[in-house]
Amino acid sequence: MPQVMLRPPLRELAGGQGTLDVEGATLREIISRLEASYPKLTGWVVDEQGCVRPHVTLFLNGERAGLETRVSPGDRIHVLPAISGGAVEVADPDIETQLQSVWPEPAEEAEVLAGTRKGLFILRGPRGGPMEQVDRKFSGVVVEFAIRDPRSGTYLAAVTHGQFGPQLYYTQDPLGGWEQATGPAFPEDAGSAVERIWVIRTGEEPDVLWAGVAPAALFKSEDGGRTWELNRGLWDEPSRPSWQPGAGGMCLHSICTWPGEPDRIAIGISAAGVWLSDDGGKSWRRGNKGLVARYIPEEAREGAVDLCVHNMHRAPLEPATLYMQFHGGVYRSDDAGESWVDIGSEGGLPSDFGFPMVVDPNDPDRAFVIPLQGDFDRVTPEGQVRVYGTSDRGETWTALDQGLPRDGAFLTVLRQAFGHDGRDPLGLYFGAESGEVFGSADGGATWSTVAEHLAPVLSVRCSS
Repeated sequence: MPQVMLRPPLRELAGGQGTLDVEGATLREIISRLEASYPKLTGWVVDEQGCVRPHVTLFLNGERAGLETRVSPGDRIHVLPAISGGAVEVADPDIETQLQSVWPEPAEEAEVLAGTRKGLFILRGPRGGPMEQVDRKFSGVVVEFAIRDPRSGTYLAAVTHGQFGPQLYYTQDPLGGWEQATGPAFPEDAGSAVERIWVIRTGEEPDVLWAGVAPAALFKSEDGGRTWELNRGLWDEPSRPSWQPGAGGMCLHSICTWPGEPDRIAIGISAAGVWLSDDGGKSWRRGNKGLVARYIPEEAREGAVDLCVHNMHRAPLEPATLYMQFHGGVYRSDDAGESWVDIGSEGGLPSDFGFPMVVDPNDPDRAFVIPLQGDFDRVTPEGQVRVYGTSDRGETWTALDQGLPRDGAFLTVLRQAFGHDGRDPLGLYFGAESGEVFGSADGGATWSTVAEHLAPVLSVRCSS
């Protein structure tokens, strides 16, 4: 019987099966039977007119073939979509060499989710290079944040309707339909309403997800994002009445789980500082020692609790190490968030103010920031777009700007608009309110414009 080889995203549409035995005398019959067995595949390979789609190629035993080509038992058929010159995954080593001149290696393909003020843009193409806008979802609506859970393949998007408020949606196919989750929403006795969903974070247990919202609350899902429950330990924290909002509201925007230890979690709140839990969120304590709030009078800084954390991430390979972008200051913690040391005032940053931050998941000594010109301007300093990286835990910072705009480019990059793909070398992506998305496939050494003329970008995450 002939064998059909599928790669993502077709593989997911066929129930996750990459190799299928399918009967048929011609390639057309085989594709038809595939569609009959897996209806989600309908229209992906062959269009409504019965033609192979322009960016899909069929290979029969290593040779390009048409739908009327006859097939024999034992033949191997590859269905290979090209996404802006994207990757092809082949299981047959005999044809791999022939295909490399047409498509790069599988690791060179990427999918980027760009949440904007006017919908979710799904971008696909070569890592770090120009990408194709393959779809736009939630048009005309603010998409605060979007991710793909790599454990389940579920995509999640935090959407805020101007009139109808925030909702969370999920799907297995970002190009198809999205379903609305139940929550996050406060129970009636909480006396509050969710204003905005700032971040979604995968947990350490199967199907567990965390969400941070305004006004400064943490929600947990134990079913992959379908339903959500308020963390009462943080919501009922006795000091809550004294918490103060930042310019963006009272937002819980950073959630740092501890690899392998689901009870240990750190969160960042603007402007209520860092909070730590060792019991899965039943109880919380502050983790603010060493943070200096330069935006309040010096005589009032001692013991201040209105601490405006802008972003915070944990180094997965060294969980006691966390990095933070503060409201005026870049910090590192070596004791799991209990205390912090300044790594931004010296070492080469043109400004230690900013919002976005990335920590290399493969190297705990390596982090990246995008400085902005103080809280009075909030644009890239000197009209030059520059990512700064450290490979020595913040002792020194190096400008990484090859390929980025350098002349008259006063861009604003927001809190969640900087992400990575987790690979080695690390892929980095960030978006600006001006509608551009930039990407690097070599850890920031070189950059290119991934997409342009989008709506103002609020969040950027790589899902592949």
